[in-house]
Amino acid sequence: MLPLPRVPTRIGQRTLLLTTAAVPLTGWALHAVALHKQLAATRRDPLTGLLRRDAYTARARRLVARHDDVAVIMIDADKFKRINDEFGHAAGDSVLATIGTRLTTWAGPRAAVGRLGGDEFAIALKLPADRREQRLDQLVRMLHKPVVLDDGRTLDVAASVGAASPDVIGTRDLSKLQRAADAALYDGKHSGRAVQATVAHTTVPSINGRRAGRPGTAAWGRAA
Repeated sequence: MLPLPRVPTRIGQRTLLLTTAAVPLTGWALHAVALHKQLAATRRDPLTGLLRRDAYTARARRLVARHDDVAVIMIDADKFKRINDEFGHAAGDSVLATIGTRLTTWAGPRAAVGRLGGDEFAIALKLPADRREQRLDQLVRMLHKPVVLDDGRTLDVAASVGAASPDVIGTRDLSKLQRAADAALYDGKHSGRAVQATVAHTTVPSINGRRAGRPGTAAWGRAA
């Protein structure tokens, strides 16, 4: 039997060093991936997959600051309490998850899409003035499509939509844009149409960043 050729000492040492070094590097790489996933999870709402309030706010502010043709949109599910009361919280969760999917599909990957709490959502995205009405009408139609539950039942759903843009409102302040969009939303509540805010909507009294008298304003917390 022929003897195996000897590996030169320097090559063997180099291989050993590289192999030894790879072990901790691999460990750190796996740790970094796990940490990234944990951080991403804290930024996302577990039910809908949308950004949580703080993550949404940070991204939305960047979009508003960088682009002229941008819109801030507020969305409320209509009669959501009735869905929970009549069909159960599992059905309500399915509706919220479906809304999240529809908002993400409509807005696209470059938008900021967030769940602000309960059945309230917000979007910030580039949206040229000449396309706003058409795109907002499309959004309303998507949000009015029935939701099919896991057990086969079909629920009729609806949502109210208000939008505000810096070129109309005259500010890039996200809080002011959201307040105007929220006031516009309530002008069109249960109407089946999206309402675009005007300067007049900025004068509507607000509490914690939302229209005064709106359900939940007392517990709204920090305004975005």
